[in-house]
Amino acid sequence: MLQVNIESKVRTVFGKGPMRQLRMRDITPAVLYSGGAETVPLQFDTAKLFKNLLFIQRRNAVVTLQIAGDSKEKRNVLVQEIQKEPISGNLVHVDFLEIDLQKALKFSVPVEYIGTAKGVDLGGELQVFKDKITLRGCPLDIPDVIEVDITGLEQGGAGLTYGDLPIPENVEMLDKPDVLCVIVH
Repeated sequence: MLQVNIESKVRTVFGKGPMRQLRMRDITPAVLYSGGAETVPLQFDTAKLFKNLLFIQRRNAVVTLQIAGDSKEKRNVLVQEIQKEPISGNLVHVDFLEIDLQKALKFSVPVEYIGTAKGVDLGGELQVFKDKITLRGCPLDIPDVIEVDITGLEQGGAGLTYGDLPIPENVEMLDKPDVLCVIVH
């Protein structure tokens, strides 16, 4: 799984007016939720935060927050929600969720089909039914993408199911193994 380091500070101001003033100074407010513990208000340099969020967009990533002014200097988190202004697209607020890297979590992982199937070369049509798989495991054991070689698929063959996908040993697949992912007609 992808890992990113982001620097932040503990936020000391609250309310609508002070938040607007922060955003005018290119500082984005955020909140860190810690699964039942007290929330931690944060603030980020908007340009750096936007660059990092753009890098991990639509990918599973563990973010290591380096928080100045916090008792726990580094925290491993997932991006829970990103709020943007609807017209300009500027960052308004970000929510983070603290995780334990040793506990299993559920993730949706993209499936990437590599190669050209034999059946397609002979005039068949490739039909992709599933392009994501749900996996459970420790965050750092979850792969960024599941790559599947489809060059052996023939026209009118059985196709590939979730059970045929190469899943790492220490990760559990939550989808039914007999669900059809891709076939050549």
